[in-house]
Amino acid sequence: MTDPKAATDPELVEQQGVGEPDALQRLWTPHRMAYIKGENKPDHDQADGCPFCRVVELDDADALIIARGELVYALLNLYPYNPGHLMVVPYRHVADYTELTVQETLELAEFTQRAMRVGRTVAAPHGFNIGMNQGVIAGAGIAAHLHQHLVPRWGGDANFMPVIGHTKVLPQLLAETRQLLADAWKS
Repeated sequence: MTDPKAATDPELVEQQGVGEPDALQRLWTPHRMAYIKGENKPDHDQADGCPFCRVVELDDADALIIARGELVYALLNLYPYNPGHLMVVPYRHVADYTELTVQETLELAEFTQRAMRVGRTVAAPHGFNIGMNQGVIAGAGIAAHLHQHLVPRWGGDANFMPVIGHTKVLPQLLAETRQLLADAWKS
C-alpha cells in the first residue's frame, strides 16, 4: 500500500509489497520520463517544435537561461550530467556546426570561455567536458538544433548510480544552480 501523502510529496513515497524488504533507499526521478520517451524533440528541420527555439520566449528563470548574447545564449541542461551542466546554443535553428556564421562561431566560443570562468568561480570544478554531438548517431538528443555542452567535472564525480541505477544524484536544484551562475555571469 502506498502512503496517501506520496501523491503530494514525492520524498514520502514508501511502497509496501510482498517479500522481505531489501533495505535499499530509492531515488525516484519521474521527471526523466519525458526525456526517456523523447518528448519535446523536434522534427528534423522544424524550428516551430524545437525546445531550443521555444525556450528563448520564456522568462530566464523559467527557461533556466543563464545569459543571453546577440547570437547565442547559455542555459542549464534540463537533464544534467553534473551540477552546472550548461549548454551554449545559437538562436538560429541550425543542425550542423559548419552552418554557423563566423560571428555565431565566435560568440559561441566566447560564451564557452565565459561559462568556464563563471563555473570555476561558482563551483570550483577540477575540469570540464566540452563538446557537441553532431547527429543522432553521434548521440545528439536534439540533433535538429546545434548546442554545445559544458559539463563541470570533479574527481570522484562518476559513480555506479547512472550505470546501475539509471539515476543521477544532483546536490542542488536547477533553479538554485541557474541563479548562482546567472549572478556570477553578470559580475
